[in-house]
Amino acid sequence: MNAPADIQHLLPQVDQRPIPEAFLAALQQRFGAQCSTALAVREQHGRDESVFSVPPPAAVVFAGSTQDVADAVALCAQHRVPVIPFGVGSSLEGHLLAVQGGISIDLGRMNRVLSINAEDLTVTVQPGVTRKAVNEAVKGEGLFFPIDPGADASIGGMTATRASGTNAVRYGTMRENVLALEVVTARGEVIRTGTRAKKSSAGYDLTRLMVGSEGTLGVITEISLKLYPLPEAISAAVCSFPSIAAAVHTVIQVIQLGVPIARCELIDAGTVRMVNAHSKLGLREEHMLLMEFHGSPASVKEQAETVQEIAADHGGNAFEWATTPEERTRLWTARHNAYFAAIQSKPGCRAVSTDTCVPISRLADCLLDSVAEADASGLPYFLVGHVGDGNFHFGYLIDPDNAEERRVAEDLNVKLVTRALALEGTCTGEHGVGLHKMGFLLDEAGAGAVDMMRTLKRALDPDNILNPGKIFS
Repeated sequence: MNAPADIQHLLPQVDQRPIPEAFLAALQQRFGAQCSTALAVREQHGRDESVFSVPPPAAVVFAGSTQDVADAVALCAQHRVPVIPFGVGSSLEGHLLAVQGGISIDLGRMNRVLSINAEDLTVTVQPGVTRKAVNEAVKGEGLFFPIDPGADASIGGMTATRASGTNAVRYGTMRENVLALEVVTARGEVIRTGTRAKKSSAGYDLTRLMVGSEGTLGVITEISLKLYPLPEAISAAVCSFPSIAAAVHTVIQVIQLGVPIARCELIDAGTVRMVNAHSKLGLREEHMLLMEFHGSPASVKEQAETVQEIAADHGGNAFEWATTPEERTRLWTARHNAYFAAIQSKPGCRAVSTDTCVPISRLADCLLDSVAEADASGLPYFLVGHVGDGNFHFGYLIDPDNAEERRVAEDLNVKLVTRALALEGTCTGEHGVGLHKMGFLLDEAGAGAVDMMRTLKRALDPDNILNPGKIFS
């Protein structure tokens, strides 16, 4: 697609390095059938859920162990070939794309739960384990892992992008829930960061440095996570509102009163219609909050009654409860499928997805102006948000071959992020920087902070082989 000149700077800068034949021969010799150069396999690993189109990597290595990863990275280091970690391909900002060529290391076969330490409320897993598999493994111990970005993402990918999701308002993000890591460095060396202890003052916090580094500082091969006791009681509710403003002000008041709500999701009326059509539901096609409460039966009842009173003060109506696991699963599955429901609503479209996060007191200012701009643009869009922590997502639905629609979507994105930054928010609440938010990171953090990031990158990856071209140029 030939984009108009005024958005050229937002498109990937593709500059693929030549791949030495000696490197590919050494790779095939070491990995045999675990290495593929088939076009279909390479293309599968050269795209994600973003709108960018980039040539695929030169080869894909299917790693089965930490040693496989270390050997692959060591070969890449020897020949100065880029290496891109791959989980399940669900990222939204171009994290997986081979803008500088190289190989993809698929970690999906490293999918074992290594140890469950129920007494300490921790679990150690390989990076290819998905969040649903973790919860299936630990539920027999009466425990669960709360981070839920929607997609059944891999734990390695969630760690690399510092993911969060629907439960973040109560349980935090991957930053708060990763205790320790095993990482393969740019030299192919295996290191460990952190321990399973609850806290430590020992040296630099390398675990936090790696969490959110998007594969640019190392390849994560093992993760120790916090677990939580399964709540004694869980109740979910939906509530409809006459306007987005009413729903948002309800959320602000709930959070400012300190109600320990576990999940609080906004879905606008247009997105509810898409979800109903996709998931065969009969939800009221109005602006909606989807909420969940965790705790003892008494505390859940008290939380829910408080929220219901606040919602009523703001015109909330049709409070409906879902107390059985089947009802709750049906509602949250519909929420998690909102992206796919939106894509299905306009056949052949792609979504220019973006997310921001602002202080809860500024949520209404940011969200309502952004909705007005999206409505005025004429582009169809979906809007969902983990509004309990000030985070929301727009997906502008465009024809990928229509340059003008792409320009309008990118213009909306720029206005949204600029507004969030002016309100002391962030350019990305959970998607990560990848390719799409690199310019905004500079706006948010400033040249000095980004230069410090570059200094760290150069020190840990002097040949720039680890997922190059991401986070900053």
